Amino acid sequence: MSPRSPSVNEEMRRRSRERLLQATVELVGERGYEATTLADIADRAGSARGLVSYYFPGKRQLLQSAVHRLMHRTLETALYKEPRTEDGHEFLARAIDAVLGLATDRPVLMRTHMSGVLQAEGFVQCPEQQRLAMLLRCAVERYGSRQIDADYPLLRALLMGAVFAIVLPGAPMPQARLRAELFQRYGLDWELGVPPDGTPPGGTHDERRTAPTTDQNDPTDQIGRTDQTDQSSWSSSSSSSSK
Repeated sequence: MSPRSPSVNEEMRRRSRERLLQATVELVGERGYEATTLADIADRAGSARGLVSYYFPGKRQLLQSAVHRLMHRTLETALYKEPRTEDGHEFLARAIDAVLGLATDRPVLMRTHMSGVLQAEGFVQCPEQQRLAMLLRCAVERYGSRQIDADYPLLRALLMGAVFAIVLPGAPMPQARLRAELFQRYGLDWELGVPPDGTPPGGTHDERRTAPTTDQNDPTDQIGRTDQTDQSSWSSSSSSSSK
């Protein structure tokens, strides 16, 4: 028997790694983080125990990579589902709904993931995280950002905050309320993406941000900035009130 080619070996390693990531998502979602061992993950994946240590330095890093993979695949499916869209607002709405929906559907897994991100090791810069970041950057770019390097981290932070609020034990916030706030910030119509129901809570759909921008050159305020007409109206009403 001739030896396997490098490309075949590479494909086998990729599939082995994928099985470990999938097994991690399944087991942590079923049992929780503490009750899931690396041996359990290897058994579920049908892999040797040593392969886990070969690919990942520890269980925490394995979990982060596994969740980032799940988030990437969920987001990719949502963004490029039929009918395809060229509309930047629809594209961003799909991204927001995909992340919030994942937190709602997989609260144990996402809560564990958020807890891990807050550990001393912080964010794991793995290939799965980088692919996820590329999709979110694409959503920001399609939305119309001219300062992607500033607006992408802001979107990521807002989504992480919303996920935390959804999975917070004992005091979770409704997905619809958080969606309404994010859609209001970015000026997205409620009907875009995948609305959880027909009516936005609190009438947020018809509201527009009216607070003035203190610094037009602030890169963190590029996305979700009100248009110039709204800003002028706010300024005019403020001036009248102060007289």
